[in-house]
Amino acid sequence: MRRKVSNSVAVVAAILAAMNVAVAQDKPQDRRQDRPKAADLGPAPGTRILKMQTAFNPALPGSGEGVRIFTRTVKQMSGGTLGIKIIEPGRICPTPDMLDAVVAGDLEAAFTWSGYAAAKAPVFGVFATIPFGPGPEDMTSWMLEGDGGRIHRDAYEKLGVTGIPCGVQGGKGGGWYRGDFNTVADFKGQRLRFGRFAAEVVTRLGATVVPMPPGEFFYQLQQGKVDGGEMSTPAIDASLGFDKLGLPYYMPGWQQPSAVLDFLMRKDKWEQLPLAQRAQIETACRANIVWMLSRSPNVQGIALEKLRESGVVIKQWSPELLAAFRMHANTVLREQAARDPDFAAALANQRAFIAQGASWRSLSRLP
Repeated sequence: MRRKVSNSVAVVAAILAAMNVAVAQDKPQDRRQDRPKAADLGPAPGTRILKMQTAFNPALPGSGEGVRIFTRTVKQMSGGTLGIKIIEPGRICPTPDMLDAVVAGDLEAAFTWSGYAAAKAPVFGVFATIPFGPGPEDMTSWMLEGDGGRIHRDAYEKLGVTGIPCGVQGGKGGGWYRGDFNTVADFKGQRLRFGRFAAEVVTRLGATVVPMPPGEFFYQLQQGKVDGGEMSTPAIDASLGFDKLGLPYYMPGWQQPSAVLDFLMRKDKWEQLPLAQRAQIETACRANIVWMLSRSPNVQGIALEKLRESGVVIKQWSPELLAAFRMHANTVLREQAARDPDFAAALANQRAFIAQGASWRSLSRLP
């Protein structure tokens, strides 16, 4: 197996090398070898470069690609006068700590997930981790046409930060498990990885939640140190090689039907940017949301096909379990709302907005 992997790597390396050679040969030779290249001259005079750490590996599909698309759009819209340098996850500070680093001035900007800010203010959970919450289209509508954008902006401003919705991720997969889960009894005694509200739900079903960073989940699951849990979207799970575990993949991801991604800067630094550059970033973020919405159905569909082709058995949660998940999720959210008025108000606002369009969705969509 190792020989096959080594051979594959060698082939890929050879192809990439050949491509580089071909590209180099296609370029006309510049006889003036002492002529400085654009890269040697640095940014053009007057160009502003923002350094932005990302929570998402830019090589991953969906949210990772969104980081690259966003920075490219900003550069194009500004005519090259505003650039954003991507700093890879964890380079300056751990991903969950990026909000604190922005406030402290250690990070100039961040591209992240709203859920990380829930440690500072539970209201951010409404944008990131609501079990059985709105799908990506409804979340986008609430953010851009309803009160979601205002609630989101006000919550960040209380922390001294300007937060701009800059992407909406589609639903996660339901997770990978070392066995069959068909009834509530199947959860008893299981060691599972889940985040936030979903963790409270499966705990009430008798499971033990094992907290761990995303980067450790594959190894822990492979070694049998956990019995299952959630990772991310099908496209990301496939990219990370979860299909090689030989485990069933459950759908749908009831624990996170959608999630908002954010561009962050400290409020005073944001306000120091010229109005035109602020408008370019805000517009690029809206364009990024549209791009992610259009990209997701296709890329997730392709990922599911590839998972099936590699031998993954894709299962659906049983009606019994979905009913149990929903019942306990409602209890968990109700208890959180009782503890935090801002969370309660945001959740009520979101649900009222979604309910307003329920009749249209029901009548307009073909059976």
